[in-house]
Amino acid sequence: MPSASGILAPVASAFGLSKHKGSKSKSSGGVGSENLDTRNTTASSNERVAQTEEHNRTNGHSTPGTHDGLSGHQEPQRQEPRIQTRDSHAQSPRASTDTSRSGAGSRKKHSPSSPTPPPNPFAQSAPSISSVASGQGNAPMPPLSADYRRQVFGKMNDGGFNSPKDSGSPRSSSDIVRSSADVLRTNANFSSATSLDSGRTGLSADLPTHPNELNTIAQLDRLPIGTEVNFRARIHAQRQLSKALDFLLLRDQTHSIQGVLSRDNMDMVGWVQKLHPESLVQVGGVLKEPPEPIRSASHAGVEVDIHTIHLVNAAANAPFTNYKPPETLRNRMTSRILDLRHPSNQALFRVRSMVTRQFRETLEERGFVEINTPKLQPAATESGAAVFKVNYFGRNAFLAQSPQLAKQMAISADFGRVFEVGPVFRAENSNTHRHLTEYTGLDIEMSIDKDYHEIMYVVDDFLKAVFTAVYSMPEVEVLQKRWPSSEFKWLEETLVLDFKDGIQMLRDDGRDVEMEDLSTPDEIRLGQLVKEKYGTDYYILDKFPASARPFYTHKDENDPFFTRSFDIFLRGQEICSGGQRIHNADELRKNMLAFGMSDEGMEDYMSGFDLGAPPHGGAGLGLERIIAWMLELGDVRYASLFHRDPKSLPERKPGLPHPEADTTKPFPDGQLPPVEKLIANYGDASNTSWLDERFQIWRHENGAAIGYVPQDKFCMMTGDPLCDQSQHREVINEFIKFVGSELRLTPMWMLVSYEVQKILATELGWRTLSCTEEQRVDADKHHAMSTGPKARRVEREGVKIHEVKPDEDFIKRANPAIEEWKASRQGKQVHLTEVRPWVDTEHRRYFAAEKDGRVLAMVVLAKLAPRHGWQVKWALDFPRSVNGAIEVLIEHALSSVTGQVTFGVGVSEKLTPGEHLHGIRARFLATTYNSLIESLGLRKKADFRSKFGALGEEVYICYPRHGVGLRDLQQVIKFFQD
Repeated sequence: MPSASGILAPVASAFGLSKHKGSKSKSSGGVGSENLDTRNTTASSNERVAQTEEHNRTNGHSTPGTHDGLSGHQEPQRQEPRIQTRDSHAQSPRASTDTSRSGAGSRKKHSPSSPTPPPNPFAQSAPSISSVASGQGNAPMPPLSADYRRQVFGKMNDGGFNSPKDSGSPRSSSDIVRSSADVLRTNANFSSATSLDSGRTGLSADLPTHPNELNTIAQLDRLPIGTEVNFRARIHAQRQLSKALDFLLLRDQTHSIQGVLSRDNMDMVGWVQKLHPESLVQVGGVLKEPPEPIRSASHAGVEVDIHTIHLVNAAANAPFTNYKPPETLRNRMTSRILDLRHPSNQALFRVRSMVTRQFRETLEERGFVEINTPKLQPAATESGAAVFKVNYFGRNAFLAQSPQLAKQMAISADFGRVFEVGPVFRAENSNTHRHLTEYTGLDIEMSIDKDYHEIMYVVDDFLKAVFTAVYSMPEVEVLQKRWPSSEFKWLEETLVLDFKDGIQMLRDDGRDVEMEDLSTPDEIRLGQLVKEKYGTDYYILDKFPASARPFYTHKDENDPFFTRSFDIFLRGQEICSGGQRIHNADELRKNMLAFGMSDEGMEDYMSGFDLGAPPHGGAGLGLERIIAWMLELGDVRYASLFHRDPKSLPERKPGLPHPEADTTKPFPDGQLPPVEKLIANYGDASNTSWLDERFQIWRHENGAAIGYVPQDKFCMMTGDPLCDQSQHREVINEFIKFVGSELRLTPMWMLVSYEVQKILATELGWRTLSCTEEQRVDADKHHAMSTGPKARRVEREGVKIHEVKPDEDFIKRANPAIEEWKASRQGKQVHLTEVRPWVDTEHRRYFAAEKDGRVLAMVVLAKLAPRHGWQVKWALDFPRSVNGAIEVLIEHALSSVTGQVTFGVGVSEKLTPGEHLHGIRARFLATTYNSLIESLGLRKKADFRSKFGALGEEVYICYPRHGVGLRDLQQVIKFFQD
């Protein structure tokens, strides 16, 4: 098998990346790398040690690598040297291990060459409630007799389960306390440095190690001193002691090792010292034993004497380094990819992987089947939680706030026992440390044999298996350097409290609480009280009140005020809700009515109960909460790879389609961008008319443009200036000066936005009014019309509805139809733009209705600024077209784009005075306006557009106070008429 350096060499040679022509190296290339090799100039180890000691005496340094880069600012206690023989592989074996689990424990299989570890008291299944109760597969549950319940939970009375009370009697099994510290101490005797080595992940550390081939840092500890190695890593930090001596802390996931670069070739050392932290490098060198343990590296008893180093990929513009990461959550999450590289996060997500794997193993051992349920649902009535509404091809759908309904449907389909690991969506605007809008749910649902506590047993079994498995992972030690946590304790026989007893504990503590769902502060305080009294961080609260549960929760037969449901808590915070579901269809419908719900949209769900569903129940756990509370991360966001909360996905200013036409940036060559590109960057519907021949274009030195038409003594303008909004004030003032000084005309500005009319009114004192509106629709609500009488008629007539390219053939067929359409118009025509569809085809999309090669209708969409979307520039229903073809064609065009679409400007219902317009003048204008639109029939076009859901957005007409009389406003009508 060729070495990694041999593979890299041709690549480096091809790009001419050799740093020194005269250097010879066994590893002579790198992937996109620069090669440095000083094999012939290598200082001896004694010389390097002497240099280091002399430098330390001169500069007051102690040993190399004293900063704990892996744990941020904290520096751990000095470690004693690890004694390990490196003469051969046989003298320092890494046992290849495997794991098998049952109940709450896990057992390791050690290879014959492995040293026998000390006995692990947690290696066998603990006599937990789950291991006693659940059995294997789908075996029937044992009868829940009083003796059995006492065996499982302790003493019991009619009110539910009570934990053993304090007494002077000898300790029973229910008093046995497990703790994270016990598990960590037990596993500390094993030689594995990571769970990768213990067989839990099956990654690179388990693969055979081969000198001179590309290894990982995790594998280097298996190789004897003096072995030549090649590996890739990131530069975690550097300590530059001199121009000839450099210490590099090299990091690969959770592992780190110190590299020493001590060379006479100062160019090489200087080049390495300029490499940025987080850069990916490939290192070749020899394993050495350091003068003393390297406290800042996870591999403290070995270092690499670097011979070659290749830059695989440089890291640029990193906002922080993982050697000294920021403390605030916001800064970490802003650069999440960089933050995820930190060893603590690498360890954290291995823990997360362990939890999901343990979930699957625990349930599969008990006969559960993994399912995947749909996340798009037709109804939002599942549990009362807020939901995300989505547009499902013009119909309403909702993101599932849990797989609850689908899980129950699977049980109705006789799956028996099911589970799912999948996303859960909650549209709750809760910006707290415990809420996410999208999280990973661990859900189970199962048929019940005797009692709903069977569900509790399974979940309890899983969680206690997780506690033991997680705290057996060496990654926990890496985690605790960044997130120190207190000892986590749980009882061998899990504490189960009645909800009423929990409320009483809070009342005895002086808190005023009602017999209803607990608030977060009450949950936390109850957790503290439970810890003080029972010595556990993990407990179950049973029999919640009905007012705190969803509609499908089964009520307690002895007291309907309460339900057969429970919550599970870690360190005083809820991680799981579960219980028995109502399985009788009539009872379920009755309960839905009591909740004010209808079964509309839930027909599939209800059909399972009408067909006879078995008694069943289930539970849902939040993966992020389990990890965050168990390890005391402080915030669930840390446990999510890329978290989603109410502040995620912030609205961003859309980018410009033509960055080269950005008016906020200079144009080095002095050539201003064309108007067509400015319209695509900044324009609205009115700006597209500037491409007509009657418009003249004024340009500002920053590239901005304004279109105008001289008309009698007036200068008529339409639409906002084409430039960035921040430049409007400057551009408008310059243009008005141009109109007065050079054109010597009176300006009149029409169809401008509210922001522009505000500038004209406040800066120049102009009068403003609104009698027109931009008629916009949301294209996301429109879909190609495939049903309905008009669509069926069009299909029956053999009309083809499709998007077309404006090639020579189509233009040749469309032009006669356009001319025939123009000739067929009668009476006065009021419009802003001419019908010239083949202008600026780069920013147009064309749609046609055709039959037998004849164009019956045509729709042209014009691309506007990203915030405005598209314009239906022309919708032409040609003579002798099929009835309904234009409506079907418009719907097809709207369904082809997303976001906002405007039909252009239409008339308003009434004239609305704006700035500096009131009294008799305003009333006269309003009366004149009403008469005018009636005589010209201007409302017909607006009525047609309303069929497609068009909504009006006011645009304004603005003119100077002096120089424009009421009669002069007739110029507006003249401007829009043929």
